[in-house]
Amino acid sequence: MNSKNRLADVWLLLVAFIWGTTFVIVQNAIAFLPPFTFNGVRFLLAGIVMLIPVLLKFRLKKIENKKTVLFSGMIMGAFLFIGYGFQTIGLVYTTSSKAAFITGLSVVLVPLFSLLLFKQLPRLIVWISCLLSISGLYMMTMAGGEGFNLGDFFVLICAFGFALHIIVTGKFSSTLDATLLTIVQIFTVGILSMGTAFFLEDWQKALNPTYIFQPDVIFALFVTALLATALAFFIQTKVQRYTSATRVAIIFAFEPVFAALTSFIALGETLSLAAGLGSLLIFSSMILAELPSKSKPQVPVQS
Repeated sequence: MNSKNRLADVWLLLVAFIWGTTFVIVQNAIAFLPPFTFNGVRFLLAGIVMLIPVLLKFRLKKIENKKTVLFSGMIMGAFLFIGYGFQTIGLVYTTSSKAAFITGLSVVLVPLFSLLLFKQLPRLIVWISCLLSISGLYMMTMAGGEGFNLGDFFVLICAFGFALHIIVTGKFSSTLDATLLTIVQIFTVGILSMGTAFFLEDWQKALNPTYIFQPDVIFALFVTALLATALAFFIQTKVQRYTSATRVAIIFAFEPVFAALTSFIALGETLSLAAGLGSLLIFSSMILAELPSKSKPQVPVQS
């Protein structure tokens, strides 16, 4: 593993940290704005923030592969919207702990999709890391035997969306401009979220100063739009070309660990023994994934 691979992992771990620390902030905000409406405002605001300097930079410069960038970014944004959208719907019918566990299945789905779609076979140690990650997520978040319900099914679709987003990001970011890809996918999520809010929610709250100018909403939009959306997805799109989709999924498994730590610091919530062991398993999975190998991280399968 070279320095670019290691640096990419560090940046992606920062992304997982940013996402993990925003759970409490978002929970406070959606008490005033419905989830899809909040996501719509969040992503559209982030897209505008990123678009302004790009327009200034490329004002007199011809952008290459405009159609390819637009099409690729829309695909990335569509899968990202599936992840956020179905997770939000699922939370109406299931518990947050079960939703977090099922969402974490994307860790296992990424290498499976890589194998099925691109015939890329991860190393054995990567599979072991995936199993440790999913076991850790289970111990951290899974509530006891309520059974598999409709909400769980929706969140399972969400896990497919996040897994496919990681895969297509790795595919498109290796050849296309990371900034433009990020902007297109962010606007795609914002437009799809607002469109969904128009049919399912009281989206007009986003235009009502009583709701939009609540301190919790303003703070949440500032943090999530600038850090958790614009910065985070730019980093992912920029550096994922230097690592594998499977490693990205394992690194992102740290998100619930950071979320638990944030809840402890901000709200005084403590980790149970099982949750602590789950955090240790996730950390161990990352260490295993870092172990060097003489073989390439991904080996083509002969068809």
